[in-house]
Amino acid sequence: MIEVWAPRAERVRLHRPGHAEVDLVPGGEPGWWVGAVSLVDGDEYGFLLGDAAAAPEEVRADPRSRRQPRGVHDLSAWFDPDAFVWSDAAWTGRQLAGGLVYELHIGTFTPEGTLDAAIGRLDHLVRLGVTHVELLPVNAVNGTWNWGYDGVLWYAVHEPYGGPRAYQRFVDAAHAAGLAVIQDVVYNHLGPSGNHLPEFGPYLRDAERNTWGDSVDLDQSAVRAYIVENALMWLRDYHVDGLRLDAVHALKDSSAVHILQELAIAADALSAHVGRPLSLIAESDMNDPRLILPREAGGYGLTAQWSDDWHHAIHVALTGETAGYYADFAAESAVPKTWTRGFFHDGTHSSFRGRDHGHPLPPEVASWRLVTFAQDHDQIGNRAAGDRLTQTLSPARLAVAAVLTLTAPGTPMLFMGEEWGASTPWPFFTSHPEEWLGEAVRRGRREEFARMGWDESVVPDPQDPATFAAAKLDWDELAEPAHARLLELYRELMRLRRTRPELTDPSLASLSAEVDGDLPDRRAFRLGRGPLDVLVNLGSEDAEFGDVAEVLLATSDDVPVHAGAVSLPSDAAAIVVRRG
Repeated sequence: MIEVWAPRAERVRLHRPGHAEVDLVPGGEPGWWVGAVSLVDGDEYGFLLGDAAAAPEEVRADPRSRRQPRGVHDLSAWFDPDAFVWSDAAWTGRQLAGGLVYELHIGTFTPEGTLDAAIGRLDHLVRLGVTHVELLPVNAVNGTWNWGYDGVLWYAVHEPYGGPRAYQRFVDAAHAAGLAVIQDVVYNHLGPSGNHLPEFGPYLRDAERNTWGDSVDLDQSAVRAYIVENALMWLRDYHVDGLRLDAVHALKDSSAVHILQELAIAADALSAHVGRPLSLIAESDMNDPRLILPREAGGYGLTAQWSDDWHHAIHVALTGETAGYYADFAAESAVPKTWTRGFFHDGTHSSFRGRDHGHPLPPEVASWRLVTFAQDHDQIGNRAAGDRLTQTLSPARLAVAAVLTLTAPGTPMLFMGEEWGASTPWPFFTSHPEEWLGEAVRRGRREEFARMGWDESVVPDPQDPATFAAAKLDWDELAEPAHARLLELYRELMRLRRTRPELTDPSLASLSAEVDGDLPDRRAFRLGRGPLDVLVNLGSEDAEFGDVAEVLLATSDDVPVHAGAVSLPSDAAAIVVRRG
């Protein structure tokens, strides 16, 4: 049986090369069309809407297509997920608490840019101490390379990555290595090229837009089902362990049950059935605890949410940058407050937004429910040149960033290559086949950065193949001494996280923080996690810290304890046991 939701079509035909067209008939639910046709794995097909001629440019891909062999404008190919023979029957999953997330983009993680090539690098992640691999969106987009956020067919795996079968191989291999997989999904908008869904039905609100395009119409029950069933597809058919939900603040939903709560209910039900944890992680700039509060307490019941406030606080402390949304984080209280209370803006005034912003995080919320990071794809890629901290910080400060990242009270996340101080940039890149769209993207990026005060000449052309090529990780850097030393520090920090329970203690009540210094990047911090303290000196002179019993790790070569005190050099960090 073939079916499709197309309430805007007066006629729907199934088109198959070498077969007669089949007129579908209205199904049981309004707007649905069905046909008694059986397809097998690999069969190509598409839909003709209305009285369109059977010309290639008139055939539309299945909105729920699992595979697009020749791109989003061409025919779909039927994909049978049950044909894959899984080897992960013993896999019981990984909870997010106590974990380390590693964010990567399949197209630039390896020279080949495929899922199968990424399998060959999983051992590196295991040795690092990673527990969860988070993939940037892999759904089908127009063009060859893309960040993934311009997807137009949410059910299909991008063919240049290897398609859906390669995706199953990747997840199976990750589980064999002891790694959970989190898939980044985008439910707040559709890409600008190859989006034919509005021809089928009201997937989008015609007169309402968000930052990236027309808003998804969450008043439509069929559209809500399209989202929920897509989420379940990843978790069930591909054995994925969690989803990262992109920009949930752009999901405009006035329903009695918010779409995020509906997703959480569905994921929890499936988790109980399959007997393994299934995590839903929201990207949100709202600083709203309702996302992660239990449904019994009036929340949506999501597992975790990203913490941009932590990123902003330590970025300012490490770099001294205070432009734009970084301005408020120059405050002396920025790092201590985000360390102890999760959110910096918790009802306070945001100068960037021009209004009060955020809500307090209830003290009973577990700290691991905030995903914390010093770098991620957005915070790097949305800079004019796509420059990492490597291009800004000294090796000593990169080491301090490592300590802050892996000792923070949240669930730490690394962006691919961060662990060795990768020198490759990660700028915004696209490969839109339409020249008009490519030019619009070029112009838009230049104008956006010019408004922010960046030099337009440093903005890479997102359509230039060289921009994409430059973003690929250079794995040969691992053999270079400076990169190898930083990688070993990350590994040592992860070994310490596994042996010291204080570093995964979820209690906000166990946290403390002190700060000294008048400039954002010239301060000394004492950040407590129970009996452990993280000492950080970003000043120009040595900083003295008392009440120290033992130094567990230091980024400087020699930090001895004398009479219960340590003298920490400039641009250094240490993890110590507090005396008494």
